[in-house]
Amino acid sequence: MTVTLADVAARARVSPATVSRVLNGNYPVAASTRERVLRAVDDLDYVLNGPASSLAAATSDLIGILVNDIADPFFGIMAGAAQTEIGGPGDGSGRAGGEKLAIVCNTGGTPERELTYLTLLQRQRAAAVVLTGGAVEDPAHQAAVSAKLAKLADAGTRVVLCGRPPLADNTSVVAALAFDNRGGGRRLTEHLLSLGHRDIGYVAGPVERTTTRHRLEGHRDAMKAVGIVGDEDRLTVHGSYDRRSGYDATVELLRREPGITAVVAANDTVALGATAAIRDRGLRIPEDISVAGFDDLPFSVDVVPALTTVRLPLFEAGARAGRLATGKEAPPPGGIATIAAELMVRGSTAPPRG
Repeated sequence: MTVTLADVAARARVSPATVSRVLNGNYPVAASTRERVLRAVDDLDYVLNGPASSLAAATSDLIGILVNDIADPFFGIMAGAAQTEIGGPGDGSGRAGGEKLAIVCNTGGTPERELTYLTLLQRQRAAAVVLTGGAVEDPAHQAAVSAKLAKLADAGTRVVLCGRPPLADNTSVVAALAFDNRGGGRRLTEHLLSLGHRDIGYVAGPVERTTTRHRLEGHRDAMKAVGIVGDEDRLTVHGSYDRRSGYDATVELLRREPGITAVVAANDTVALGATAAIRDRGLRIPEDISVAGFDDLPFSVDVVPALTTVRLPLFEAGARAGRLATGKEAPPPGGIATIAAELMVRGSTAPPRG
């Protein structure tokens, strides 16, 4: 049975006029109402009637790049690099005028906004969608995202994952460019262990993110390899991927174990907060406590002392995602490529005192 606009309105508990305003984007609608309407559109798989429906399988010149936080250099670098590769000739479409318009969709890290943007891009018949960063480890959300990406792919949208693990069913994805977060986390902790550190605190990211789990698993694998087990949870504090979280978590780690000689941070921004917390307590880096980060963001080499970290080729990965999204580059074998992480040893880590 054909789904009508009235069916969507009933499902969303709004008037048909409100549904029309949301879909046409020509009138202000409260964010909560808009999301409810888009969820109903998605649930019912509503397609516009009339001439528009004949275009449902066509694609526009729009490419969406989804990021968790555009203010975070991790995402800004990848999004900017992808945009440099999007547009102009050679998009693989075989059509004249291959220029594309790339828009950055800032989800704020919320699963609901991620699905909302995917729905909006589906309604606009986006030529491609690039999803950056780690995924939320919630089975219901993962199933919803997979279903949405399958619908996009069926309509001709090219789907690329950048810095995100492959889906359980990756058939709807042109390519998944996955960072070796687990390997990078392991090598970083192996470096600290080789210096003689044994009491190592870990400031982790949000518990529900794949990036958090993989980096933490690498750290714990390295610790376990030298027989350091049993104290993992006490020496791990989870928080957001920001400076404030790094500061607060390090304060908590020092309260739990004043004798720690090193702190591993979930990313370089978190590491900045960790260094501030350590210095505020009159301790020196690296003489009293070593600090290490992850990502090798541009400021990492300029802080004092320069930050030991793991380099992810964010610009290169984003540029490659842009080429894959526009068909300028062939997908990797099997559609999956693992991007290596490189240990960058700098002045913020040293052997522990005495």
